Amino acid sequence: MRNKRAQSFMAGVTAVLLAAGTLMGCGSKSAEGDTSASLVESIPADATPEALGIKGSTEAAEADTEPAVTMPEDSYASELTGLPVKKDIQNQRPVAFMIDNDPRALPHYGIADADIVYEMMNSTENDRVSRLMCLFKDWENITQVGSIRSVRPTNIILNSEYNAVLCHDGGPYYIDEYLNKGYTDHFSGTFSRVDNGKAREFTEYCLTGDLDKNFSSSGVSKEYNSYKPDGADSHFQFAEYGADPVDLSGEDGAQECTTLSLPVFKGQPELQYNKDTETYDYVEYGSKAQDGGDSRQITFKNVIVQDCSFHQYDENGYMIYNVIQSGQPGYYITNGYAIPITWTKESENGLTKYYDKSGKEITVNDGSTYITLVPSDSWSNVSIK
Repeated sequence: MRNKRAQSFMAGVTAVLLAAGTLMGCGSKSAEGDTSASLVESIPADATPEALGIKGSTEAAEADTEPAVTMPEDSYASELTGLPVKKDIQNQRPVAFMIDNDPRALPHYGIADADIVYEMMNSTENDRVSRLMCLFKDWENITQVGSIRSVRPTNIILNSEYNAVLCHDGGPYYIDEYLNKGYTDHFSGTFSRVDNGKAREFTEYCLTGDLDKNFSSSGVSKEYNSYKPDGADSHFQFAEYGADPVDLSGEDGAQECTTLSLPVFKGQPELQYNKDTETYDYVEYGSKAQDGGDSRQITFKNVIVQDCSFHQYDENGYMIYNVIQSGQPGYYITNGYAIPITWTKESENGLTKYYDKSGKEITVNDGSTYITLVPSDSWSNVSIK
């Protein structure tokens, strides 16, 4: 915008001075050259229309610019998406739901409205079936989310980065250590059952009013508490609201990305670029994933892929990702391009940060984000094309 305005202003100045030169010299050249050209060259770089006595140039330049996009007065930029949300929930904690991703549990309900969706291996068994953790900042209007299943230690650790309240239904005893951490608040097995004709493990959902009941009966605070990590108000470094979107095409190591394939989980998920919406549509089990509530396509503005090693607890496939690491490989993907990144997480309750090849923290577009942790032993199977 600033360049366009400057060009418009200078074009107006040039036109005026050229006209003045014509009047003074009747089109003739002086012994020293073109009078009008000399006048234009002598314009100070910081000249203003008023200083040059030119009227109307500012108005013409402003007419040539697009109106600025500003944050609505009663809103602030969400710490999860960078998009406007109402100020009266600014101190409200997000909630995170553990969502079953077994094919028998489909379709998913409510996750088309999630701000952030994590996908990661739930077990080394069952073809490394994945599970989703879906975070919501503005959760008061939830009508149905699920189906809700058990949690794993990695989810509890990552959930703490947002000071979110974790909603799940139990889990293996390996989670006990982490559920007892001061940074963890959670609701387990306290949501509604929906008769959907499926086995009981696929019937638990958060319905309207369930969260309010859980908060009031548990004494868990709806507002951020002292365990909110430093810097959590800017968990991601978002592009300035209303500014041009992040363009990765000129970044070091950038490559076009119309499809991200993750053949490392049972559902073999893909993120396919939708040029119409400029987002990445989520595809798994061979079909585009649609919300069970209203058939909306599940889609994301940002995609982050992390290479992460893991530790397997036992022969049943229970495991934990080694998320406390430094300088690990990954990708950031948005608007049709991918760049290589590194990621670092220094402590259980610390924030995961993402950096480009120069070591600078990446700037991401505002909107929803999909994050996946890919087991290091399968990292070579990730495909970007």
